Formats: sequence, C-alpha cells, structure tokens
Amino acid sequence: STISMNSLKTSLLKLECHFTWALLKQDVDLHHLEETTGDQVEFFTESNITNYNLLSYICHLKDSDEEALRNLQKAEEAAQKCNPNEFDWRILVTWGNYAWIYYHMKRYEEAQTYISKVENSYKKLSSAAQGKIQLPEICAEQGWALLKFGEKYYDRAKDCFETALRSEPNNPRFNAGYAIVMYRAEDFSRRRCEDISPSLQPLKRAMELNPKNTFIMVLLGLKLQDLKRVEEGERYIEEAMQINPDLPYVQRYAAKFYRRKGELDKALEILKKGLAVIPKSSFLHHQVGLCYKKKLLQLKQTTKYPPQEQVEELIRLAIFHIKIAIEEKKVFFSAHMDLATMYAEGKRYKEAEETFQKAFCINILSYDDKQSYYYNYGNFQHFHMKSESEAIRYYLEGLKIEKESYGRSMCRKALVKLLERRIQRGSRDPRDFGTLGLVHNLSSEKDKAIECYEKALALCPDNEEYLSALCELRLSI
Repeated sequence: STISMNSLKTSLLKLECHFTWALLKQDVDLHHLEETTGDQVEFFTESNITNYNLLSYICHLKDSDEEALRNLQKAEEAAQKCNPNEFDWRILVTWGNYAWIYYHMKRYEEAQTYISKVENSYKKLSSAAQGKIQLPEICAEQGWALLKFGEKYYDRAKDCFETALRSEPNNPRFNAGYAIVMYRAEDFSRRRCEDISPSLQPLKRAMELNPKNTFIMVLLGLKLQDLKRVEEGERYIEEAMQINPDLPYVQRYAAKFYRRKGELDKALEILKKGLAVIPKSSFLHHQVGLCYKKKLLQLKQTTKYPPQEQVEELIRLAIFHIKIAIEEKKVFFSAHMDLATMYAEGKRYKEAEETFQKAFCINILSYDDKQSYYYNYGNFQHFHMKSESEAIRYYLEGLKIEKESYGRSMCRKALVKLLERRIQRGSRDPRDFGTLGLVHNLSSEKDKAIECYEKALALCPDNEEYLSALCELRLSI
C-alpha cells in the first residue's frame, strides 16, 4: 500500500516528541550533551526512559539513525522494567521518535505503524475526553528535554512543568523538574540583573514530596548558601553526601558549596572522587580549575611575596583542568574566560589572546556573555598588555550593549574608574572627557554627561560629536 507523503507528514507533525519540540542543534554542544546524558543513564535509572529518548534524538542530530533506534529500544525496555502492568504514557514520546526516525530513513511503512500506535492510544483515552488531551507525563518529558538544551529554553521548560503540575500537583517527578528549572533560571536572571522568581519554595516542595532526592537536596543546599543561610545549607549537602557519597552529581554540587565557602581542600577531595568515576566530566574539571584559581587568589591576599614556584604550580594545575573542561565542552564560555585569565596570570599572553578569540567565536553567546567577554578582555588589555586605550575601547563595547547584566555594570565601573583616574592625573585629552560623557549618558546620568561634554568642548571647541551629543542631552532634559 502506498502511504501518501502529505498525510504522513501531517500525522508526524502532530506527534508530541523530540522532533516536534523545536530543539535546535545549534543551541547545544552535541558531543557534550551526549556525554552527560550517557552519565545520567548510568546514575539515574528512574529517569532512563527520558534519557534514552533524548539520546536517540542526539544520535539522529549526529546522523546516526541506527544508533538512534537502539536507544529507543532501550527506552522501551526501561518502560517495561518500571511498571510492567501499568501503561507508561512516556512511551508515546518514544513511539513518536520511532516514527520520525523511520521517516528520515525512508522506511515509511514502519513510520506509519508507530503513528498508528500513538493515535490508537489517544483514541482509547479520548473516548472519554473530547478533543486533544494533554498528558501531564508528556508535558514533563518535554520539560526535561528543553531543560537539557540550555538557558534559551528555560522559559518553555518552566511552562511545561507548570502545565504538568496543574494536572498532578503532588507528583514528585514534576515538582523536581519544576524546582530544577526555577533554580537554573534564577541563576541566569541574577547574571542579567533581572527580577528573580525565587526557587527556594519549589525546591522545598520537591524535597517534601521526595525526601531522598539527593539531586534536589544539593541544589537546596546551594540555594540556602546564596541566601547566607550557610549552616542550614550545609546540613542538606552533608545529608546528600551520606545518602549518595559516590554519585558524581551530588559530588559536583557539594564541591561547589565548599569551594564557595572557602574550604578548597575539602572541595578538591570531593571533586577528585567524582573524576575517578566520570574522568571526562567538563563540569568537574572546571570546578577543580576554579579551586586552584581561588587558592592562587588566597595565596596572593595572605602573603606579601608568595613563593614563585607555588604560584606557578597553582596556575599550571588550574590551566590543566580548565583545558580539559573546554576540550569536553567546546561551547563552555565561562571556562574560556577562566582559562584566558589564568594564561594571563602565568604571563602566557599569546595563549591568553587565542583563548579570548576562541571564546568570542562561540556561536551561542548571549548578550550578557558578550558583556562579560568585553569586561574580561578589557581587563587583559588594561592590566597585562598595559594599554589603557584598548581597555577603554573594549569596556565601552560592553557598555554599548544596552541591556543590564553583571558584565555590563563591571564594564561601567571599570570605565569610570579608569577615565576619572586619567583626568585626576591632569589629562588634557578631550577624548577622556568625551568618553566619560558617553559613559554617563549610557548610564542615564544626564547631568554628569553634560558636564563632561562641556569640558571636552572647552578643550576642543569645534568637535561635531561632542556638540551634537550636548544639544541632544539639553533637549532631552
């Protein structure tokens, strides 16, 4: 029987699965996503259906459809294991993925078979309900997938978990997903100086519903640490370490807690245990690098003349681990910034410059990443290359992206400090006054901006740029 291609495509687009959820290849590092999802299969067996479904989609994006099919078989086996007598609705996502992969392999009959399996399941359901039913399990599956594709997808992931929770407010899995997305989104909003929707309540709620969920436990510990409730946070971290001392996910967050608390040796000990289990984890290597970076900072703050070989060894160790983190995850932006600054510390300026350039070429940079880049690169020009004019140029680029973030406010501070210092030293360069005028203008400080432009014009009376800026400012007040 010939299947009409049009009707096949129409049916495929109606399926709820990874192929219809608009998860774009260019937004992730596929190799890294495959690694971490593989790790999760090993350590979080209860969510294996979810992970195998995602792995099959990743395999398809990497053009290995045969392997994609093997992962879908594993998802089916996992569904059988979970509750053999009960129908697991998540299997509909697996069947949807099967249909799409067979379609891409031009095995249209098999694609149609899986479409029918999904449609028949829905028919059984909807004989009771009218129209299209939203299954909370499937909304949550979509939420987990979106969460894995990174910060661009957090808002959509949050909506999915909220929808699932409207049907089943007490479902521990849905509450955990919602709490994780709220925690990550909050972290993300903080960098962007946006209003923060707090994750403390969702984390506590998820804990109540599943008191043994160590993944939630460690996030709650870190959250309490953010809120300066360190002792309370540490209790959760310690409990998680008791329940699952060998789980890399518990180790990575516990180590982060102790690093931020300043207990660097304890953090390193935990991280090394984690690396024994997942030797290629970019997260763990990056955290190890950050510990050595912080040790260097501590050494410099506490010792007037720190021993050179000790300094060099800490720099060497930090570079060694952060480099591995980047090899494993090519789009790891903050790790690039850390690596470049460590190269600069070690006076390896050529490598620092190369690392900065690589970071800027990452294709998924958000505006706040770019502002952070300009701030860090400006610092490099200022303190290592000893070029104030280049530093001013890059800080200014960061400030010109007119959306608030931590990086932008750091660019502003650095600029004001640098320009005011030049002026205090008796600079008669109209550009210093003009640039400071621009900084105040971009920071909506109009009176200060006018004052600076007037001084610039006193030194350089015919400058068109300063004249027009001044006119515009006076008109706007």
